[in-house]
Amino acid sequence: MIDRYTRPEMGHIFSLENKYAIWQEIEVLACEAHAKLGESGITEEEAAWIRAHAGFDVDEVDAIEAVTNHDVIAFLTNLGEHIDAEVPEGEPKPSRHVHYGMTSSDLGDTALCLQLVQATDIIVDDVRRLGGICLRRAFEERDTLCVGRTHGIHAEPMTFGMKFGSWAWELYRDLRRLEDARANVACGAISGAVGTYSSIDPAVEAYVCEHLGLDADPLSTQVISRDHHAYLAGVLATTAATCERIATEIRNLQKTDTLEAEEPFRAGQKGSSAMPHKRNPITAEKVCGLARVVKANAQVAFDNVALWHERDISHSSAERVAMADSFIALDHMLHCLIRIVDGLVLYPAQMLANLNKTRGLIFSSKVLLALVDEGLSREDAYAVVQENAMATWREIQAGEPGTTFREKLAADPRVSLSEEALDAIFDPRSFLTRVDAVFDRLGELSFE
Repeated sequence: MIDRYTRPEMGHIFSLENKYAIWQEIEVLACEAHAKLGESGITEEEAAWIRAHAGFDVDEVDAIEAVTNHDVIAFLTNLGEHIDAEVPEGEPKPSRHVHYGMTSSDLGDTALCLQLVQATDIIVDDVRRLGGICLRRAFEERDTLCVGRTHGIHAEPMTFGMKFGSWAWELYRDLRRLEDARANVACGAISGAVGTYSSIDPAVEAYVCEHLGLDADPLSTQVISRDHHAYLAGVLATTAATCERIATEIRNLQKTDTLEAEEPFRAGQKGSSAMPHKRNPITAEKVCGLARVVKANAQVAFDNVALWHERDISHSSAERVAMADSFIALDHMLHCLIRIVDGLVLYPAQMLANLNKTRGLIFSSKVLLALVDEGLSREDAYAVVQENAMATWREIQAGEPGTTFREKLAADPRVSLSEEALDAIFDPRSFLTRVDAVFDRLGELSFE
């Protein structure tokens, strides 16, 4: 992922420095486990020496890999050089015990899973922050009237707080999925060439995984099955889709023709190189764009599940790019939304103007039910309401002043509703008499 979208904390997790640090810890832990078992010839003193002297240099590893064309061998060579650097001439080299009975995937797969756990922890914190902001803003805008839209067309009145609340619930579900995916991917495997523990005791695997905070994979081949990774990638994609949904709504509400909300426009910010008046939702648009990357990368993870027999490396190159990019992009997206949603500028007066833009058509469902209550059949009532509604639509579409939907109904002899009844029907808050149930449920939601 390019630096433009990489936050330092997340970028570090997928750096060579962090990966090699985890590789080193795995190798040291394995040596300690062997020493405790007393089966492979390494003493506890040698394990302590390895712990104290282990180290690596990224540039040196790169230089060795340029010759070996094998990253694990290059790392182990450099690690051994650091371990043995202060060993007296002629003394046995402690590094001979490093990687004993292990294969490259024991090291790489276990380390990758730990990296994914580290990265997921950051995303979980991001989602908690954004969810908490959405929840707070839901209650702040609990009574802010706006029009609800279905198919992009005005439907019925609602409150703007419900939009924030809907986002909060979706983020809460994302949070639960992320926590489950984290637990699913928190596994390690040190089981040898094809998972039979042919040259290594399963106790070594258990020791290493316990100290890394991972569960031992109950049956690895040479690799940890990639369904773990695919599930996580799918959850990342779902979370990215939530971000896209929030950003898309903000973009739609910021359109000049709507202008009910606007992402923060910073002091000194410029909207266009050609048009000085522009205030574009560029950050929300960026979120939508990056969501495509995260969603597309989920397909890569699904394709990585099917490998040849007990292992090939067709997955390796793809996941090195896709997993890191998905985490880095999603982390950036969530931080963009944290700033946008927290500072989202609302225009309640414009919401009210939009609410009245269709001259009362949004009250048609209430009129329909009132006429049914008056004794008309549903079919007859629907015909009366639709006829007057379509007449109002035609005047709106033609840009003609005309009369309101209510005025048309009052003049229709088939409508026997009193002025008092019409007053009650055309009160936008009459749609919200039961909305407290929505906010009661939101009141039970927590991102702590």
